[in-house]
Amino acid sequence: MDTKSAIVSLISKAISTAFPDVPAQVQDNMLEVPPDASLGDYAFPCFRLAKPLRMAPPKIAEKLAEAIHAPEVATVVCTGGYLNFFLNRRNFAEQTLTAIAAVPGRWGASDMGAGQTVCIDYSSVNIAKRFHIGHLPSTVIGNSLKRIYDFLGYRTVGINHLGDWGTQFGKMIAAFKHWGDEAMIESGSVQALQDLYVRFHREAEANPALEDEGRAWFKRIEEGDPEAMRIFEAFKDMTLKDVERVYKILDVQFDSYKGESFYNDKMDRVIDELRDKGLLVESDGAWVVDLEAHGMPPCLILKSDGATLYATRDIAAALYRKDTYDFYRALYVVAYQQDLHFRQVFKVLELMGYPWAAEALVHVSFGMVSFEGQAFSTRAGNVLYLDDLLERAQEKALDIINEKSPDLTDKTSVARDVGVGALVFSALYNNRIKDVDFWWDRALNFDGETGPYVQYTHARCCSVLRKAEDIQSQPDYEALTDDEAQALLRLLSRFPEAVIEAAQRYEPSVVTRAVTEIAKAYNKYYYEHRILDGDNSTTAARLMLTQIVRDVIQTGLQLIGLKAPERM
Repeated sequence: MDTKSAIVSLISKAISTAFPDVPAQVQDNMLEVPPDASLGDYAFPCFRLAKPLRMAPPKIAEKLAEAIHAPEVATVVCTGGYLNFFLNRRNFAEQTLTAIAAVPGRWGASDMGAGQTVCIDYSSVNIAKRFHIGHLPSTVIGNSLKRIYDFLGYRTVGINHLGDWGTQFGKMIAAFKHWGDEAMIESGSVQALQDLYVRFHREAEANPALEDEGRAWFKRIEEGDPEAMRIFEAFKDMTLKDVERVYKILDVQFDSYKGESFYNDKMDRVIDELRDKGLLVESDGAWVVDLEAHGMPPCLILKSDGATLYATRDIAAALYRKDTYDFYRALYVVAYQQDLHFRQVFKVLELMGYPWAAEALVHVSFGMVSFEGQAFSTRAGNVLYLDDLLERAQEKALDIINEKSPDLTDKTSVARDVGVGALVFSALYNNRIKDVDFWWDRALNFDGETGPYVQYTHARCCSVLRKAEDIQSQPDYEALTDDEAQALLRLLSRFPEAVIEAAQRYEPSVVTRAVTEIAKAYNKYYYEHRILDGDNSTTAARLMLTQIVRDVIQTGLQLIGLKAPERM
């Protein structure tokens, strides 16, 4: 049992002792962490018991304090209607460190998700387009959530819902036929495909007949024409090879690459079901689901020419995923601009008679991305490609490492881990709905709330442990009763709560901030206490604390998709 649960158990027993005739339930989430450590390690607001016990909170606090006696608690102080718990520092140090040491690399892991599946739709790159910075938040948020849910025992399915359908691909083939050649395909250059697409639109301004050619080629794709499909599949293979290179650098994996085209033969089910259930309404030749009663504009299902839309495909995808994976949750990691789209899709599914849609489908939205104050637009041709950014990040990290640690071996590998980690960390540090603005000086700073800072703290722990002699003495936990050690231990003990909160809120930043606070607390401890100076039992305790910090930081970094270098 962890410390928090132990305190809750003590409170429950105290209620039974002090008020045996009045049942009152105490849950873990009722226990609070005071904003100031001087107010205690935990606080219980007795206001929650005032109604069932018919007593003023301060009086309840007094009676409960009299009934609480346990080795885990040094003192219990009544402050107004609060019970403030001050832990027995030595016991707390021993219990926390031994509990974490018993599960190396797994502190915070659980089987709470056993038997339940979470589908996560993230990244969702477009065929024939290079991977740009706008795809980074979706990619790293989705990747982190997948790792967190895996850690909590869920079965996860990572889905890259490829943008691989639409008239733009007919236009791409038309452009290829006019100005491309087979050597372009053999080169694997996605940039060349993008250049073709740009040229098509430029040429079409003077020659509108090209638009008809594009539509004709897309029709041939729809009909499965061998030549159209050969070129289309070649474009698709080129794109996937290109993005896989970026995914490898980011250490991101997927279980499915089923994109828009996969659902072509699954549209009829959606349309027939909507029609049979009386949900389709004609509107200016198109077919929609009226959502006015739910405070939303109509959801467009079929265009006047009979073509399906994104909503139709997302409805089909949700049904397919439910049938295939029987998910507990299905997350869509997509920018907040698509909020209305997903609210419409989820509501339509609910109206179709699928009650799971109301709770199981979640739009995990996020803010915009800019770089050093500059916004980007694909349509405007103002794009920062992610592979270029990652390369620059590694180069800048290498420059810093050459300056700080010129004798470091394997500097290139460390620079890759630090540079890539700096970008990922920057995208995951703040609440995901906030806009992200990357600045090199901030992201690659070795001081402050950054990826390199946390990674450096991990490397510092590794360095201390390498320098330590083989000490056989048992740790003296009394050596860890100072304020700095206790502050660090409190953060370590609460790390599992951060992991669960991140999963419940679909918010990787909770883990990012938790591991950052641990790093800050360890560095403060490191500067206040010489780890390797002192008698053997004191040193053993400080080394044990250092090893635990190293392991928990490594776990936290893994959960957000960062490497943990041992030397920097």
